[in-house]
This record gives sequence, C-alpha cells and structure tokens, in this order.
Amino acid sequence: MAINALTESGVTDSGVTGRGAGGKSGDRVFSAAALGAGVLILVILFGVAVFQIVQALPVLGADPADITGGEGFGAYILPIVIGTVIAAAIALLIATPLGISVALFISHYAPRRLAMTFGYLVDLLAAIPSVVYGAWGYAVLAPQLAVAYGWLAQNLGWIPIFAGPASQTGKTILTAGIVLAVMVLPIITSLSREIFLQTPTLHEEAALAMGATRLEMIRMAVLPFARTGIVSAAMLGLGRALGETMAVALVLSGGALNASLIQSGNQTIAAEIALNFPEAYGLRLSELIAAGLVLFVITLVVNIVARWIVSRHRDFSGAN
Repeated sequence: MAINALTESGVTDSGVTGRGAGGKSGDRVFSAAALGAGVLILVILFGVAVFQIVQALPVLGADPADITGGEGFGAYILPIVIGTVIAAAIALLIATPLGISVALFISHYAPRRLAMTFGYLVDLLAAIPSVVYGAWGYAVLAPQLAVAYGWLAQNLGWIPIFAGPASQTGKTILTAGIVLAVMVLPIITSLSREIFLQTPTLHEEAALAMGATRLEMIRMAVLPFARTGIVSAAMLGLGRALGETMAVALVLSGGALNASLIQSGNQTIAAEIALNFPEAYGLRLSELIAAGLVLFVITLVVNIVARWIVSRHRDFSGAN
C-alpha cells in the first residue's frame, strides 16, 4: 500500500536517484569552479611576483652610487619601509579599539532601528574612494592638527615622537596614520559587528542568568568567541593601510626619516611609488618596482601571520 502510494504520487526510486545525481553533478561543477578560482588567484599572484622579481633584478647588480641616495638599495628602501610600518601601526592602534567599540554598540547596545542606521552608515563609509579621504585630510584635517602639533612640540617635546619643530602644514606621518585609521575603521567595524552577532545566544543568556552585567557578558562570552574574527578584521584593515597610495600621498610631505611623528618627513612605499612612477625610467623604474616587491613581501608575511593566529583558535566555540 505504502509503495503503491509513493509510486502513484510520482516519488519513485528512479526519481529520487535522478535528483540525487543532479545534485551531485551540481556539487561537482561548483567544486570545480571554486577550485579553478582559487588556482587562478594563485597563478595571478605568482605572475605578479615573477614580474616584480625580474624587473627588480637590475637593482641588485647596480652600483650603489647609482641608486637613489647614493648608498645602495638597502639604504634607500629601509626608511620608507619604516615609514610604511609606522603609518600602518598608527592606523591600526586607532582604528581597532574604536572599530570594536562601535561594533559592540551596534550589535549589543543600540536600539534596533538605530543599529540599522549606524550599520548602513558604516557600510557607506567603506565605499568612499581613498582619494576623497586624502582630500579631506589635506584640506581639513591637516590644518587643524597643525595647531595641536605645535602644542605637543611645546609641552611634550622631550618625548622623541613629539619632538619639534612641528610641521606648520600638518602634513606629517601622524596625520597620514589618522587618515588611514578613518579609512580602515569601516572594515574593522563591519567585520567585527558580523562576528559579534554570531555569538551563540545561549552563551549570552547563560552569562546573564548567572548575574553578569551586560559588560561582563560581553567580556566573558562575546569577545572570546569573536577573538579570531577580530584578528582577521584587524589584519584586513592593516593590509589596506599598508598598500594605500593616494590618501597618504596627499597628506604626507615626503622627506628624510625621523623619529618625530609631528615633523615633516617620512614616506611610505606606496606613496613613494605613486608619486615617482609616472616619470621613472631605467634604473629608477627598477627601484620602484623593487620597492613594490618589498611591499608585496611585507603584505604576504602579514597575511601568513594572521592566518597562523586564526588557525590556532579556529576550533574555539566560545564555550571554553
């Protein structure tokens, strides 16, 4: 009776088998497409690396006196590598705690409608082109910060990073770091917010049921669960800060490396390439491509370290 009923309703063994075969075919097609996309990305990255290595080879065999600065490629690249790291570190130190705080407010404190509005605004900030941030930093932020830099040099000049004379234009590595922080803030906030919203509700309710305040619940249940996501968000923001060009080029007056964050000077690799590449040729062009290769390696190392940190805690469920 049951078999006849299934047969009459059109649900036969062959029908089920047919649908299963179709599903398996679809899975195979999707798996092959995903594999192909992953291989294509690796091939492109490999091609970019090979191109940069080949184009940078003339620098390795060149006379140090022919390299910009006259002291060899190492002496040329080291100051702008340090400038790149300083600008990115400033951006990360400002944007990470601020982004996490905003994400927690949106996910756990703000009323629903207000949270949706803030979420849309954060996503909108992420879509603004970098040149707009650079123009804002050049025309609005830098002149305002110049006054603050004067005060810092006068009152805290005994600290090396605030040593004077302060820049009169405000175009310093600290200004560049602040602009980069504003740029990466939406990335860190958006990713952190999504991770916070995925915290198991049972964990949050268990913490509250045991008498924890909302802040204690966040500290005991939400932040441990979101730890790897926060690291990933911060590393994505760091990747953008390391490779940013136009925004930094607009708000930074290039010059010799110095320890003070409020003096004119310092430079980043990306800004160095953007400002000099259009007019470069010969050995100078190879220098800039070699600088790009150094930035490529730095970014690759940052991502490898981030993946290692995430993999150490990938099995963490929030329950321990």
